[in-house]
Amino acid sequence: MITLTQQPIQNPDDDKNQPWQHALQNAIRDPQELMNTLDLPEDLISGLGQASRAFPLLVPRGYVSRMRRGDPDDPLLLQVLPLGIEERIIPGFIQDPVGDMNSLARPGLLHKYKGRALLITTGACAIHCRYCFRRHFPYTTSSFFRSQWSETITYLETHDEIDEIILSGGDPLVLDNKKLNELVCILESFNQLKRLRIHTRLPIVLPERIDKGLLAWVKRSRMQIVFVIHGNHANEFDNSVQVALQELRNVGVTLFNQSVLLRNINDNVKTLYDLSIKLFECAVIPYYLHLLDPVAGASHFEVSEPLAKNLMRQLRNQLPGYLVPRLVREEPGQPAKTDIPL
Repeated sequence: MITLTQQPIQNPDDDKNQPWQHALQNAIRDPQELMNTLDLPEDLISGLGQASRAFPLLVPRGYVSRMRRGDPDDPLLLQVLPLGIEERIIPGFIQDPVGDMNSLARPGLLHKYKGRALLITTGACAIHCRYCFRRHFPYTTSSFFRSQWSETITYLETHDEIDEIILSGGDPLVLDNKKLNELVCILESFNQLKRLRIHTRLPIVLPERIDKGLLAWVKRSRMQIVFVIHGNHANEFDNSVQVALQELRNVGVTLFNQSVLLRNINDNVKTLYDLSIKLFECAVIPYYLHLLDPVAGASHFEVSEPLAKNLMRQLRNQLPGYLVPRLVREEPGQPAKTDIPL
């Protein structure tokens, strides 16, 4: 029986007043401020208020700095800009499009696939992507909390076939290094766990988060560490992002990227080609290209399956195989992601 008192809690670097925390606190949350910062036309403000109240705007200023000023069609802007169209009720677009709620084995613990389980570590993110499949997830009642560790421990002890844990959210890197270190130390107590996978957007939207404290606990972990980052467009990868990703590679992290195919953002061959090339320059392997999860409020991002297949066929003709992501969708109740045959 593993108990919490047996966990070797180490002391990472002091988390107080870290640059990434200041950057997150200073993120833009007011749609009008975003309009002003980018010199966008005032007629764009129509409908922003209600959409932002339903799912608040949140975008770090460093990410905003990569957007084109005065361009309402900028592909980075479109990922975060609240629009009135989100309020439309579209058949088939629902609040739990991937069946998370039916997969909750314990509070905050999802067990969908053989050999791996996922922890909803927090409901917080550093950016609110408008197409987020968990934008309606009930984090207050269905997330993992420190007080629930005993339930999680019991579950892992009775499911020794689980050899990989995925940290997700929200975004697990919004947790500070002390909390992450404590969590990882407890997970390392389970000899069955071989791999720790972290699903995160922060190395892209808030590269300051890849700091010395984080790199320290990653480097000393006995588990193999995999970061699955989420980038949709080459313009997201400036020099600060490239440096952060290289620092992760330097401490032995394996890096993959998963994208979402989004209308008017990356639904053309050139954009997808440029993204794969940029990812590889940053030592990241293109992994998945997801068809949009049909979450309520995101129907305007949908790209049809026939168009997606055509794009992938063209992409395969232009890139080596290792730079072509797998076109997939997630279907509730299936034992793995569903590959889309071309």
